[in-house]
Amino acid sequence: MSISLFAVIFTSSISLSSFLAFADNDQTNANGPPFERVAHPPIHVKKFTNQVISGLSPTQIRTAYGLNSLGCSMGNSITSWNDPTLCGHGQVIAIVDAFDDPNIASDLQTFSTAQNLPSCPAGTCFVKITPPSTRTNSGWALEEALDVEWAHAIAPGAKIVLVEGKTNSFSNLFGAVDTASSYSGVHQVSMSWGGSEFSSEVNYDSHFQKSGVSFFASSGDSGSGTIYPSTSPYVVSVGGTTLNVDSAGNVLSETAWSGSGGGVSTVEPKPSYQSSFSYIKRSNPDVSYNADPSTGVPVYDSVSYNGQSGWFQVGGTSAGSPQWAAITAIINQNRTSPLSSMSFGTETSLYNAATLSSTNYRDIISGSNGNQAGTGYDLVTGYGSPLANNLVPYVRSH
Repeated sequence: MSISLFAVIFTSSISLSSFLAFADNDQTNANGPPFERVAHPPIHVKKFTNQVISGLSPTQIRTAYGLNSLGCSMGNSITSWNDPTLCGHGQVIAIVDAFDDPNIASDLQTFSTAQNLPSCPAGTCFVKITPPSTRTNSGWALEEALDVEWAHAIAPGAKIVLVEGKTNSFSNLFGAVDTASSYSGVHQVSMSWGGSEFSSEVNYDSHFQKSGVSFFASSGDSGSGTIYPSTSPYVVSVGGTTLNVDSAGNVLSETAWSGSGGGVSTVEPKPSYQSSFSYIKRSNPDVSYNADPSTGVPVYDSVSYNGQSGWFQVGGTSAGSPQWAAITAIINQNRTSPLSSMSFGTETSLYNAATLSSTNYRDIISGSNGNQAGTGYDLVTGYGSPLANNLVPYVRSH
């Protein structure tokens, strides 16, 4: 049975529902979003496996989504991370999460060795930025391990910058987003977290309007419904699927995951790239990726979570955001100018890739999160999951 990390993040003397009710009050804060508003990571643990690696491997995931068919290399454990033939070479991926994971650099190394990936040395390939006196939270540490390890698995030649917010308040996380998007060389930022929408959220969309940077966020793990910043029209919203493959990674089926967040924003206006849609406001997700914990991926985390540390099999739309950021790093690797969420550039490119060619995405036509998946765009999986062997070269040239 999947274990939600929401209980870890929202440990409190008051009930979760009471906490959320309090957190959703729209008092304004001169220095940031409404008082007490916090984000949670949409990640689910399928099982703790200790020293046994369980879940879909990087090779299976890359085969399923066409990443092994690109002209760049994924390398192996003896390949230097700065080898110019590696996928993502020359790019910088920023990961934004909350609290501190003190073991993330060594955990990334353990993961890379076990999965036959190029090493990602701290200080060169991997950099962590942490505010002073930031405490550790076990749930968020697992989230950080997932994000960093799987961004590296998809784009092993990219530098990864982990920017940690001091807490999971939106104010601290938005500050971390600003730090991440301003870091030298960053063209893609992943945010595997979100919280309930609020009436003044449009005032914070400016955090995602930075020239030359694409922003990605998880759509949530509670089925039909919306969370912010996934609903921002300047953010690529990543929903979830259930991906069934054989041992080599050949796809047997891919359906909508029942937990995938998705719906129509109550606040954000309809962006130009959705002008043909019948929905009144911004709809999401835009795209999707494997998220069902039953078809989840292995993550190594040595920070004790529920008294256990080592290998976990995890899922959630948290897994999709960093991997879409990594795919975008591969696109930008050989693109004349980087994709940019400014003026909806990234979203327009991805939407054009869907509407002008049916071979760029795997259209997910079955399954439901309360909304039914179907042909074309839907409120469960967006336009579908990437067929990177076609999508990457298409977006590079358009």
